[in-house]
Amino acid sequence: MSDNVMTRERADVGSYEDIVAAAVRTVGMDDFGGTAHEEGLRVLVEDLSSPEAGLTGRGNYFQRSEVKSALVGRLLTQAQFNALPQHRDVPVKRPIFVMGLPRTGTTALHRLLAADPAHQGLEMWLTQYPQPRPPRETWEDDPIFAAMQQAFAAHHVEDPEFMGIHYMDATSEEECWRLLRQTGKSNSYESLANLPRYTEWLKGQDWTDAYARHRENLQLIGLNDPEKRWVLKNPSHMTALDALMSVYPDALVVYTHRDPVVCIASSCSLSAATTAGHSDTYVGGVIGHTQLDLWSRAYHAFHDARPRYDSSQFVDVSFADLQGDPMGTVRGVYEAFGLSLSAEAEAVVKAIDEEARTGHAKPSHRYSLKDYGLSEAQVQEAFDR
Repeated sequence: MSDNVMTRERADVGSYEDIVAAAVRTVGMDDFGGTAHEEGLRVLVEDLSSPEAGLTGRGNYFQRSEVKSALVGRLLTQAQFNALPQHRDVPVKRPIFVMGLPRTGTTALHRLLAADPAHQGLEMWLTQYPQPRPPRETWEDDPIFAAMQQAFAAHHVEDPEFMGIHYMDATSEEECWRLLRQTGKSNSYESLANLPRYTEWLKGQDWTDAYARHRENLQLIGLNDPEKRWVLKNPSHMTALDALMSVYPDALVVYTHRDPVVCIASSCSLSAATTAGHSDTYVGGVIGHTQLDLWSRAYHAFHDARPRYDSSQFVDVSFADLQGDPMGTVRGVYEAFGLSLSAEAEAVVKAIDEEARTGHAKPSHRYSLKDYGLSEAQVQEAFDR
């Protein structure tokens, strides 16, 4: 990460064809399993090369690596799909999806719920390089895992401020947007650059194919743990609730709440920290207004779609309740969905919560709307229903 992405530079992003060729060379494979990903990634690459994106040399390298990573992930996944056709028989029953505006506690709640030994989450390294999850004791011997863990360790030292905003390492249960981007559909890209054409393209898309491939990835990764319930999270799930529910009709949705004024300020700060030095245009007020547009649209899309589904499949969690009583909040989620929380699971969840509050994953973050050209009144108006 630090050596290969955060500090290296390129004169340009390159063409879509050039990035595809680089991905094919990297893995020695060329079967993408169809062309569903092409349209979105082509629009994205063209937008990344535009004056609106305003990428610097570092930004060119970083953004190219993100597109290449999506293509490499699709190639590797397709190879696994072809080699292990039995993955299609793996059940994905009543998966839990944690969603809400960024910075509403989704990460903390997701990691608490995923800590239950009866559950499974998406570890960072497996979102990048999907494969049947190997036994935990073998991970350090895997060269891909070892390289990612080393890169994160270096990033912790070089950019402790970012890690205080959102702690990550290769073992962390992380967001599943890296699976969705295999079809070129992910609003994570909109939090990394100013992409007006890609944003407009994405607004008009049906995400059903993205979630179908998302599900097939879960079947592959969970091949060795078919009895475990999936616990997943990504704020962008709010954007496409209808597509998600069409692919996962028995999904259980945990929706987190927090004052949007705080959420947007914090989200802007995270985007700014992630992309520092990457663009001459994606700074300050541009970050503020694009993030406000992105997340207010997602918020309204979710609330428009939610009434179409069984209310028993949804539970609401406030950020204040999660902060004040994390274990009580977890118990409430289990009770709402009729799930049993074993004594073993409760002990593990308590240990994870203590680590998150006091250890290396303890959050530390300061932010202000004014830094991003926004006022409280603007944010409140955008989220008014």
